[in-house]
Amino acid sequence: MKIISILNQKGGVGKTTTAINLAASLAILEKKTLLIDYDPQANATTGLSNFGLENDFSIYEAMSGIKSIKSVISKTNLEYMHFIKSDTNLVGCEVELVNIRNREKTLLKLINKVKKDYQFIIIDCPPSLGLLTLNSLTASTDVLIPIQSEFFALEGLKSLKDTINIVKENINSKLSILGILITMHSKRLRLSKKVENLLKKNFKNKLFKTKINRNIRLAEAPDDGKPAIMYDVNCSGAKNYMQLAMEILK
Repeated sequence: MKIISILNQKGGVGKTTTAINLAASLAILEKKTLLIDYDPQANATTGLSNFGLENDFSIYEAMSGIKSIKSVISKTNLEYMHFIKSDTNLVGCEVELVNIRNREKTLLKLINKVKKDYQFIIIDCPPSLGLLTLNSLTASTDVLIPIQSEFFALEGLKSLKDTINIVKENINSKLSILGILITMHSKRLRLSKKVENLLKKNFKNKLFKTKINRNIRLAEAPDDGKPAIMYDVNCSGAKNYMQLAMEILK
């Protein structure tokens, strides 16, 4: 059973796209999967707006104790995929958690109540290293880091790696980096190859073989409120994420 935080404190790297499409691909492979939108920007919630969600409650209600975790889970148009929405109220959680004892374990306690029902739980983290992200890392077994194949994307990777190591040493000894995923990849750009070589050098065996190519259908799918594989099954983005799901299963 894997609980995977999808995390990069740099925005615009394909974090939410990865969370949505990896969860959908695992579900199509008949792995029971729960996707949690844990970002106050709620982009995953918007990106799945036309995907059969029937629950109006969000992760905020569960985090603040208003609702049980089970009562905020929504079914989707994929039999094996469930989803928990987010909304802007989650911003207030950072403040509300400050005075709570063991505040970094709030999400972990919620997930422990439902994890037996799933083979994968995917958490779409906020693009920051605050208290919400700390909760996500405390609850997770693995971290998947999406990174755009451009030079500036490498900045911040060291502080992210340091944060993961601090959490591993002090709170969650089971936490490990599942892999680094190159997104928005363009085979024709020399820079893409350069970034890939730098990542191989610095992260050795942690770089996924799968790369997510730049793809207009992948970018259009959230506007239609569904994962790419349900929008255009033959587009390269949908195929890339299916390949990633199979690589993770191996």
